[in-house]
Amino acid sequence: MRPDSIAVLAKQDEKSRRLPHGWVTPRTETPGKSGWREGRILALLSILVTFLLVFHAAVPNTLGRLGSLLETFLPWLGLTVPGLLALAFLRRSFVALIALLLPVVAWMSLFGGLLLPSHDPAGELTALQHNVSDENPDPAATARVLIRAQADLVALEELTPSALPAFAAAMASDYPHHATRGTVGLWSKYPLSDVRLVDIRPEGVGDGWNRGLRATATTAQGDVAVYVAHLPSVRLGLGNGFSSERRDESAVLLGEAIAAERLEKVILLGDLNSTVDDRGLAPVSSQMNAAGSGFAFSWPAALPMARIDQIMARSAEVTDVWSLPATGSDHLPIAAHVRL
Repeated sequence: MRPDSIAVLAKQDEKSRRLPHGWVTPRTETPGKSGWREGRILALLSILVTFLLVFHAAVPNTLGRLGSLLETFLPWLGLTVPGLLALAFLRRSFVALIALLLPVVAWMSLFGGLLLPSHDPAGELTALQHNVSDENPDPAATARVLIRAQADLVALEELTPSALPAFAAAMASDYPHHATRGTVGLWSKYPLSDVRLVDIRPEGVGDGWNRGLRATATTAQGDVAVYVAHLPSVRLGLGNGFSSERRDESAVLLGEAIAAERLEKVILLGDLNSTVDDRGLAPVSSQMNAAGSGFAFSWPAALPMARIDQIMARSAEVTDVWSLPATGSDHLPIAAHVRL
């Protein structure tokens, strides 16, 4: 056979072994080699996501507090699973599909319980927490939204001297008992006593910075210590990363105050500028119970990404938590049932 005939037959053979989109079939490569490589990369990504979910505490805070930043948005790592699933089907990689079970199991073990429906709240009190914003254009309208929730306890932060009278007037008939200290306040359907300031000022902050109070609420189930707190804000920037030093320092002071509380039952309401997974809140969260059902993302109000407003309890159970309609604040209100 002539050399030019051999070349023609070779080209025809190569064309016959190509897929419609121009891909060469496995006959031109080592069988399974390309698929394994693609599957291996996707499997490694699944393992990485699983590691971040399960061992998020191992991510160091030394560089820009990356650990706290990860923990603030930890539930959103679950969004990587649909993307990896789509890629696994696109590559037809059985290895990648099997590996995807790891992050799915990890995510469900951490957050699956929050998806379960809440139970009958009979016999429980309802608590409400809201940072009303010091730039709120209509405090009275915000108060009306909160009143409709019919909560037994209402904690507010960023109460300005100009807005406080509007909240007090609007809520007076539904909440005969209230107390304020600095920019935080507590409205209650239960009698309040032993109201005092809780000093959670970070080092270097002046005396006018008052963001914590404590009161005793006399309920049908006995006396309960109610704390209202507003921890310092965090900042996220290219230069400093996730700046949370002052918040963490304030969390330590709040944790010490709760640890010293003589009453057994404690309810904490506040804008803690931290999620329950963030290690910066550990001095507080290690002593308290968080919600057993519901995500209730509260910030930012326009597109809630994290719940940095918290309702927690000691020697009591926060059974479920939910968010309320938007007000004039950049936070959403949240409410929770608390079983004493």
